[in-house]
Amino acid sequence: MPRRPMPCPSASGSASSGSRPAFWLAGAALSGLLLLPACSSGPRTSSDLTAPRNHLLHEDRGASGGEDVLKGGVNAYLWRATLDTLSFMPVATADAEGGIILTDWYTPPAAHGERFKMTAFILDRRLRSDALRLTVFRQVQQGTEWVDTPPAANTASDIAARILSRARKLRADNGNRDD
Repeated sequence: MPRRPMPCPSASGSASSGSRPAFWLAGAALSGLLLLPACSSGPRTSSDLTAPRNHLLHEDRGASGGEDVLKGGVNAYLWRATLDTLSFMPVATADAEGGIILTDWYTPPAAHGERFKMTAFILDRRLRSDALRLTVFRQVQQGTEWVDTPPAANTASDIAARILSRARKLRADNGNRDD
């Protein structure tokens, strides 16, 4: 009895072999779409969008495990006090070893037509007033553009005084140790 060859499903162009990878691809895409909302932090309200967010508030402000002296040669009390005092503004860059803190533009809730930005430099290991240099930038909105305008003369000195006061309190809370 002669044998007849059986047709091969892949050779006959059956739809079942081509749909298997497409089925898995569609399943992966669907599961990705279902998991995407899990990445969000919940519903946002209009107050969330205008409130400044400072991601450094949830991290160690000592920048190196809470040591009193940072590796870069800056005073840890001044560093932490500066972050504490400027925490109402969004921090763009903070370099603990270099002693530089740059904030992003911040618009106070009461002032809609002006915004502020600050730069803080911690220059020394000692807790001294000349170890902190603070620069305040101010812009006023004129039409659709922001125009640079000098801040009030005492703005930087008032904020620096608050930072120094906070740093002295941190040092006192630590037993007045400078090591």
